[in-house]
This record gives sequence, structure tokens and C-alpha cells, in this order.
Amino acid sequence: MSNSIPKEILTFFKKLEKNNNRDWFNEHKPDFKTIEAKVKASYNYLGELMNTHDQIEKIKIFRIYRDVRFSKNKLPYKTHFGGSFARKKPELRGGYYMHIQPNNESFIATGFWDPSKEDILRIRKEFEMDDSEMRNILNDKTFKDTWGNFTGDELKTAPKGFDKEYPAIDLIRRKQFIFVKKFTDKEVLADNFLDEVNQAFKNVRPFFDYMSDVLTTNLNGESLL
Repeated sequence: MSNSIPKEILTFFKKLEKNNNRDWFNEHKPDFKTIEAKVKASYNYLGELMNTHDQIEKIKIFRIYRDVRFSKNKLPYKTHFGGSFARKKPELRGGYYMHIQPNNESFIATGFWDPSKEDILRIRKEFEMDDSEMRNILNDKTFKDTWGNFTGDELKTAPKGFDKEYPAIDLIRRKQFIFVKKFTDKEVLADNFLDEVNQAFKNVRPFFDYMSDVLTTNLNGESLL
């Protein structure tokens, strides 16, 4: 089986976008199951590549069925594949995500989507003491060329207990620490796409090493594990 992303994935989702109903999906479910098996193989192959430079504990590919109970959008099916790669806990923090969707909507993401209150306070305290190491990581050419800058939610002003005039306030205000890299359909279908994704994930490692070190130690640098 090829390790590249099969073209029929994008073709299937384009059809599903126009026929997002149970009758059409049930009629084409055998096609979907064939595609799904290929997608799982692609995600697992990427996981193998990542395990050469990281420790991936779990790969999770999300189901195509949408949970419409609390959503205004009542369409029953997602028109994309998404899957996450969890690092070995508790010592390795952060996570990876790959999203495959037609019409140039594919992307990969990495970082911290939903840090706990304790983790976010610990990160902010670290930035308050010294933000130079994080600045060096963010300004590194390879890192910046791959990932650009943080995306995700941030506060409009300083969090409680922090001075809004502080030099690192742009980092301290952050509620999420996420990096996103987008891909065109052509890039997704290229033979080397999964190698490119793997290299991008490898390039985020200095950030993960720093954050893992912060989140597994106290402010004195003593291990919490």
C-alpha cells in the first residue's frame, strides 16, 4: 500500500459535501470504508516516522460522524479526516494533529490546545521570570520558516496577578500555544507529503523540549515527576 495520501480521499469528500445525508452515505459506505483503511495506514506510517525522533504513545483518528446534539449545523458527516498523535506522558508534553480536507483546507497543527489552569499558570510564571529562551526558539530561522508564529486564543489584557506593562506580556496573555501549517490539495497528494509533515513536526521539537521541561519542574527547576 502506498504511503502517500490517496487522491480518492479528496474526491470522496467533495462528493460528500454536495450529498451530506444518510441515504447517500449509506449507499457509498463501502467506498468510504476502503478509503478509511488507506487513511489509517497513512496516519500509522506517519506515526512510525515520528517515532524515529519522538515517542508517540497513541494515534487517534476521529470518526466521520458529527455530534450534532449541541450544534446549529445538523449535517451528519464531517467532510475531512482528522487524527491526533499523543506524546508519552507525563514527561513529554504537547501534541500533534493532521487534518485532511479538500479545497486546500488541509493543515497540520501542534502545541497546546487546552492547557490546564495549573499548566498555564506555570508557563506564564516562567515567561515572567525569563522569556529569552522562548524568544530564541520562536526566532530560529528553521522554526520560523516551518511554523511562523503562535495562533490560538489570548486574553485582551494581562491575566490576574501579572503586570500589563511587563515585556513578556504578549506571551503571558496567551491561553493557547498552537502552531498551524496549511497545505494545498496538490501538496497533500504529493508523494513526499507525509515526509514533509514529519519534518515539520520534527522542527517543533525545541519548543516541545522547552515546554516539557517547564511543565515537569517547579520554579526552582526541581523535577515534579
